Amino acid sequence: MPDTYTYADYQERMRRIADIRYASALLQWDQETYLPVKGHEHRSRQIATLTELAHDLFTSSETGKILDALMRRHELTDTHKRNIQLSRYDYDKSRKLSPAFVRGQTEAVNKGFHAWLQARQQNDFGIFAPALQEVVRLKREEAEWLGYAEHPYDALLNEYDRGMTVRQLDHLFAGLRVDLSRLMAQISKQPAIPRDFLHKHYPKDAQWSYGLYLLAQMGFDFEAGRQDLSEHPFTVNFNRLDVRVTTRIDEHDFANMAWSCLHEGGHALYEQGLPDEAYGLPLGEYCSLSIHESQSRLWENAIGRGRAFWKQQYPYLQTVFPVQLKDVSLESFYRAINTVQPSLIRTEADELTYHFHVMIRYEIEKGLIEGSIAVDDIPAVWNRLYKEYLGLDIPDDRSGCLQDVHWGHGSFGYFSTYSTGSLYAAQFYHSMLQARPSLAETTGPEDIAWIREWLAQHIYRFGRYYTAGELCQRVTDETLNSRYFIDYATQKFSDIYGIQIQ
Repeated sequence: MPDTYTYADYQERMRRIADIRYASALLQWDQETYLPVKGHEHRSRQIATLTELAHDLFTSSETGKILDALMRRHELTDTHKRNIQLSRYDYDKSRKLSPAFVRGQTEAVNKGFHAWLQARQQNDFGIFAPALQEVVRLKREEAEWLGYAEHPYDALLNEYDRGMTVRQLDHLFAGLRVDLSRLMAQISKQPAIPRDFLHKHYPKDAQWSYGLYLLAQMGFDFEAGRQDLSEHPFTVNFNRLDVRVTTRIDEHDFANMAWSCLHEGGHALYEQGLPDEAYGLPLGEYCSLSIHESQSRLWENAIGRGRAFWKQQYPYLQTVFPVQLKDVSLESFYRAINTVQPSLIRTEADELTYHFHVMIRYEIEKGLIEGSIAVDDIPAVWNRLYKEYLGLDIPDDRSGCLQDVHWGHGSFGYFSTYSTGSLYAAQFYHSMLQARPSLAETTGPEDIAWIREWLAQHIYRFGRYYTAGELCQRVTDETLNSRYFIDYATQKFSDIYGIQIQ
């Protein structure tokens, strides 16, 4: 009888499913770090098989019976009830996709990733286009299976940030574009800030060692994680005690590695801070991608590009790179790492222009899913929007529409979370400063420890208990408000450029 099912039965089933999913994630991590070139074909099949097995087990009638039985139990704790509610939501959504569709999409995505790698190496979008066409076709089909109220892209946005819609993002980005354009127009009139020293020769091994040092300074637990190199930096976890980050090193761009480490380190601290007892359960998972990105953007920018942080860190950095930074003052370094200047690469963009990179990708993805943009048109549309939004001419595909891995991963709906994450980060940081005003002046080891504890208490420990909007309300006493980011940016860049921004 269904009523004989216990919460322990539910836990065991969910953890078995998680075991399969994390095994697949481990294969994906290996695929992007150490997999030999000739291993790609079979790896796609292996990942697809594990994905299909996890989907089959989760969407089985047995899982449904367990959830149905426990949904009727009144004696469960609030935590147990929330896990069941969220699993039921996930179950109902996953049941809309057949096992055959899930396997086919997984295989297409993995082929797409390898095609993207080859296209980047040869600097030719045409190599990636056929695989991407298939991924887009399947993503459109997925949107129809999942369902939506207004726009097919809503179904995919919801996968990364529950409840987010095209209507909301169109409104948000329209306002953000106006505010950011106003700031950038005034900054553009100022003399360029010298930053050539960031592009001197920074040896790979020294950069690698310093990146590990930065992660340690943040509090990354190397007994519960590691760092490796990849074509595109990312973070992946297999449980909270095994969290992997990657970085990318350019010997003539110190900032590339340093802020990749800070960004991915922010993701990793979130994963390492999730409740271990909830392994395999919804409350052992992150809230949403926008909240996840709030953690990476908080460490990368509000903290990692802050004067207070480098007051503590810069003297040691000068000992690591004594030739490159010998005659560079702390203030010169601080201003250089916060220069506002339109650039080609999203991951290297400053805090202001970064959002235009996101808006461009959002517009293209929306067009691909609704059918107003064809895959073959992507380079032309990309180049047009970069000219319109940032005034830049795109020299080639590698620095243009092939720079991000996300489409190779099939991650349609992800990009917008970088912007919403930045807005959440500014709002959370404002709350931190209210509780500890001294953070604005110095961010030493004790302050870093305080930040981690604050995040653990206000963000990490809840897992998926709240939606992003609910969590933001709980932490800051209001829902997402872009004014916190605009006020933060106005104050910061007025100081850096020595101007009064209106």
